[in-house]
Amino acid sequence: MLAILDYKAGNQTSVLRALNHLDIPATITADPQVIAAAEGIIFPGVGSAGQAMTVLGESGLDVCLREAVARHQPVLGICLGCQILLESSEEGPTRTLGIIEGHCRKFPVGLVQEDGTPAPVPHMGWNGVRMVREDPLFVGIDRDAQFYFVHSYYVETTPELALGWTEYGGMTFCSVYGRPGLWATQFHPEKSGRYGLCLLRNYSAYCKEVSRAL
Repeated sequence: MLAILDYKAGNQTSVLRALNHLDIPATITADPQVIAAAEGIIFPGVGSAGQAMTVLGESGLDVCLREAVARHQPVLGICLGCQILLESSEEGPTRTLGIIEGHCRKFPVGLVQEDGTPAPVPHMGWNGVRMVREDPLFVGIDRDAQFYFVHSYYVETTPELALGWTEYGGMTFCSVYGRPGLWATQFHPEKSGRYGLCLLRNYSAYCKEVSRAL
């Protein structure tokens, strides 16, 4: 079973529906015992970094996440979850979880689309992801696959952790980072059609493999 972290940041239900569609057992929970017993954790979210960090701290879920990573329990961060796994966010600004080296930046003013018109912020809609190396999360996903984005901030992390890049408004930003067992995507796989479902299926398969090995 997968545990979808419930920290009042929205989007958990959409993730659960996608997993139900794939017949992957999952539950939305804030119970530390359920989280610790799960095959893997999904850390989604929409909203502000500051509010999310307040809820995580007050509920103790920040500690749960750190302990999960320390014991090599698989974790997948999505959108806001992707951003606050890092050390800080310019939104606020806010000191975030610090589980992964890096920072979350606000899109700069003056982004321009290919046709010369201003690129809106938030970046909202479908866009590609250029993977820089093979990864278990992207097995079976076409190189020209499109994913669904909604965000006003983007992540910066170390080159060895940056797995995929996306172009928007004349700039290129990291849209997937991590390592086997600890991943984060700026886009929403649960809203990204068949390719997003494939990614979630790959994540579940990885979690099951790790669980069997323990």
